[in-house]
Amino acid sequence: MSKISLAVIIGGKSPEHAISLRSGFSVINALNKDKYDITIIGIDKSGFWWLQDKENFILNPTDAKEISLAPSDTKVYLDTDGKKCWLYRKKGNKRICKIDVAFPVLHGAYGEDGVVQGLFRSVNVAFVGVDVLASAVGMDKDIAKRLWRDAGIPIANFEIINHNNKSKIKYERLVKNLGLPMFVKPANAGSSVGVHKVTNKDEFAAAVKDALQFDRKLLVEEAVVGIEVECAILGNENPKASVIGGIVPTDQFYSYDAKYISTTGAKLMIPVDIPEKVSQYIQDTAIKAFQCIGAEGLSRVDFFLREDHSIVLNEINTLPGFTSISMYPKLWEASGLPYSDLLDELVVLGLKRHKYISKLKVV
Repeated sequence: MSKISLAVIIGGKSPEHAISLRSGFSVINALNKDKYDITIIGIDKSGFWWLQDKENFILNPTDAKEISLAPSDTKVYLDTDGKKCWLYRKKGNKRICKIDVAFPVLHGAYGEDGVVQGLFRSVNVAFVGVDVLASAVGMDKDIAKRLWRDAGIPIANFEIINHNNKSKIKYERLVKNLGLPMFVKPANAGSSVGVHKVTNKDEFAAAVKDALQFDRKLLVEEAVVGIEVECAILGNENPKASVIGGIVPTDQFYSYDAKYISTTGAKLMIPVDIPEKVSQYIQDTAIKAFQCIGAEGLSRVDFFLREDHSIVLNEINTLPGFTSISMYPKLWEASGLPYSDLLDELVVLGLKRHKYISKLKVV
């Protein structure tokens, strides 16, 4: 049987570039080389696409702060002949190879917000992960929370600030409605980038200023007292849920450093010690939240679990981290699905969806 031509795409323009490189490094090393003919595409911080060497594609892979793409002199792009997708060398527009499946290991803007997924659709290639609309909705915490609220899923109270109305938003009114402490976060960002815990007016002003560097729209959200629990979802029409993992941060909250840099930034409990009935409720709600936004393939759904075992849905991550300390693969490993087998399943799901979509009539 011939190998599947798999393009793993890493890097990207978002502030989560380094995280993507670490995730991509783990994914590429774990893929079954007997099943896949792997092509590695690195997107630099300016958005240029480069063909990477298969052996030396990342510099300083174990250094979370110094990690970077290895230099390449081959700019590339994807295009279609109407039936198949091909990787082209930009200089001279020469074909390099056919691509059967794209695996975007891209976090944040341009990677999990529907942008690159739209590109894959336009060049007629199967791809791993959530499709265009669900990617965009899942990335926008404001829109996602409104859908979940309408579906009867419990969420935290929140208000919206954007670059147009920021001068009209009164701190005192937010405190009255949401209480203290409260969180300020970009509506369209992940990995806790730009997230701030606010306890006074000065902190609020500084948090808004910082978070607006990452997005035009911000969420101001009530703080929920409880532990963070997470559930990994896998599947298309009939998604399944992993065991539940728990996170106890050693800092004020589960920050960027705790997720991706520090090995002591949080205590992970997989599976978390909670009653089976509560675990089942969280799994059912995670699947409901996943399907509510039209997601397929994979997602990690995050909740807060209160002492009384009630839950509040925090967010969905439609392209979760795949680093050595990331929760998504760890949750599936604890559920009996090893890392390499998980990657195989994700590729199969992407191929199945593409086969179905390819049969639809264009209207």
